[in-house]
Order: sequence, then structure tokens, then C-alpha cells
Amino acid sequence: MNKRWRRLGRLVAGGVASAALIFCTGAVADGAATGPSGSSGASGVSGASGSSSATASSSLLTPPGDTVFTGLTGIDASAFQSETGKHPAVLGAFITWGQSCYWAFNDAVSEHARLMLHLETSTAHGSDLTPAAIAQGGGDSYLLWLADTIAQYEAPVYIRLLPEMNNANNPYSADNMDGSSRGPAYSHGAFKAAWRRVVTILRGGPVSTINAKLASLGLPAVQDTAPTDTIPTSSIAFIWGPETAGTPNTPSESAASYWPGSDYVDWVGTDFYSQFPNFAGLETFYKDYPHKPFAFAEWAMWNTDNPAFVQEFFNFIKTHKRVKMILYNNGYTASSPLLLSKYPAAAAEIHKQVAGARYLAYAPQ
Repeated sequence: MNKRWRRLGRLVAGGVASAALIFCTGAVADGAATGPSGSSGASGVSGASGSSSATASSSLLTPPGDTVFTGLTGIDASAFQSETGKHPAVLGAFITWGQSCYWAFNDAVSEHARLMLHLETSTAHGSDLTPAAIAQGGGDSYLLWLADTIAQYEAPVYIRLLPEMNNANNPYSADNMDGSSRGPAYSHGAFKAAWRRVVTILRGGPVSTINAKLASLGLPAVQDTAPTDTIPTSSIAFIWGPETAGTPNTPSESAASYWPGSDYVDWVGTDFYSQFPNFAGLETFYKDYPHKPFAFAEWAMWNTDNPAFVQEFFNFIKTHKRVKMILYNNGYTASSPLLLSKYPAAAAEIHKQVAGARYLAYAPQ
């Protein structure tokens, strides 16, 4: 096991893990969001070594030059590598707010890959934390634990915060599936305030400085820590990843209605599946956010073994140079409709497409 992670393993038996587990089982209170709709505050706080003086490229954790990180979320990393001929440079893991996620870090170490955390809230996992509650500090205990965990890990981490926020199937979306509002605790303003709070805290620094930034956003001070404390600064990049068209596809569920401001987003990304090959919508979305590296945080075959889709997908990547990361979503069970092993023709085409040196099998760290 990696030396950096042995130190973190010792924390499992100590206070950090215990505090996290207490938070996981404790009740979470909702509150009203008061954050503004505009963006402000400092960007580029975190860097490749946790330094605020790190270069822009290192703080964004982009691959060098014209290259693209390959990646995988889900099961069977070894099978995926065999099917595609490419080791995953980035390993994704879906985690729920309040969940102890040491397994995700261990998996990334084992696979010699960078880690992406797809961080959600989910009533199915006992976490009914609303965006407004996050904005008011109801989730701060977990953020403090996560900041310590990432600092002990001592390697770059991507955080895809509240993914597909404009999908009503997710509990942090502003609307129900019929387009009706879920109320002020789930509003777009509450979501943006929650996002800004999470990024401001996890970028780290003296708590007094973080509190001043939060106050400028109309948000309360960091909970469960003293103003004299310091939150670790680590190499973290934040990925904003909505659907290109909302579910339901209404103005209220547009991607833009959830935009938290450029200062709080490092990468822009989306999901793309063969069952919904909306390349026209993808083109529009890509052009709407022109100044950020772009990630396909999830992509996969779905219910059709279609190598033509793979060809068109990779042609998009070739002609859109801001695409810097692609994570195939294998799902987490053998019955997953996304599992690449179910689509041999598509897998063969992927193998062909990623064979070149542009698609990196390993990240620098």
C-alpha cells in the first residue's frame, strides 16, 4: 500500500473516522439559503501541492499538452483495461454526503490512478441534506472530514459536486419530474449558495479567512471548528457536470440555471450515453462554457452495441480540444446496462480510438 495512505489508514481508528461516522448517523437540519445569485470570491486557491501560488494548469489538474485522461467509474477495472487496451488514468467513485469513503481512495491507490469523487446527497442512503441546509452549514462536519482525508491522501482529487443537478431524479434538483418546484430549500439560489460554500471550504486556508469569504456571500461561518483553526489546502479541482438538457427539459431545469459562477468551477463537464446521442445539444453546451477544461464525467454504451456512436463520440473529442478527460461509466453490478463487456463491437472501436498517445493511461501523480 502507498506510504501516504498508510498514514491515513491509521486515522480510521482515530477521531476523524469516529467523527465522520457520528455525522453519518446523526440528524441533519435544514436551513434557508441566503447566498447571492452572482459570483465573487477568489479562485485558484488550491494547487498541485496545496499551494495558493501554484500555476493555473496545475491547480486545474489538467493533463499536459493536447492529451486526454482516460478513466473509469464502476466495476471491473482490469476487465475494462483488457477490453480497451488502456489503463484508466482517473478512477471515479460515487459517494454520498456523510459516507465514509476510504474504499474509494484505496481503490485509486490500488489502480495507480487519480481519484474523482462524484459527491451526491441521497435519501436512499439516509442523507436528506437539502441545498439550503448545505448552504447554511448543515453539512460542514463532513466537509471538514473530507478536507482532512484528502490532505492525508496527498494526491490530486477531482470533486464532481452534486452531479446532474438538473435531473429531477436527483434529490438536490430544484424541481420535481412534473416540472413543479420542490420549494425554497431546493431552489436554484440555494443550490448555487451550497456549491459556493463547499468550494470555499474545501479549497482550504485559515478558517478566519474562509469565514470572511463566506460572509461576503451572505453565508454563515464554518460550523464545528474554531475561527483560529486552518483547513488543509490540497490539490482539488471542482467539476460542474449538469445534463446538457434537463430532466424534465424545461427552462427551470436548464444547465445555466444552476451555474454557480466561474470563480467556483474548475472544469465544466457533462454525461453522454449512446441511448441519448444528442450531439447537437452537446455542441451547444460545449460552446456555452468556453473558458474551462471539459470532462465527460460519465459516458457509456447503453442498450445498443453501436461502434458508429463511438466513432462520432471520439470525432467530437478530436475536434474539441478542451475535452481533457473521459470516464466510462461501467456501473456497479454485473447486471448494469452500461457494462462495456456487453458491447464487444463498441469495445473494439474504443480500443482502436484510445490506442494513440493522446489518450493517457496514467496521470503525472
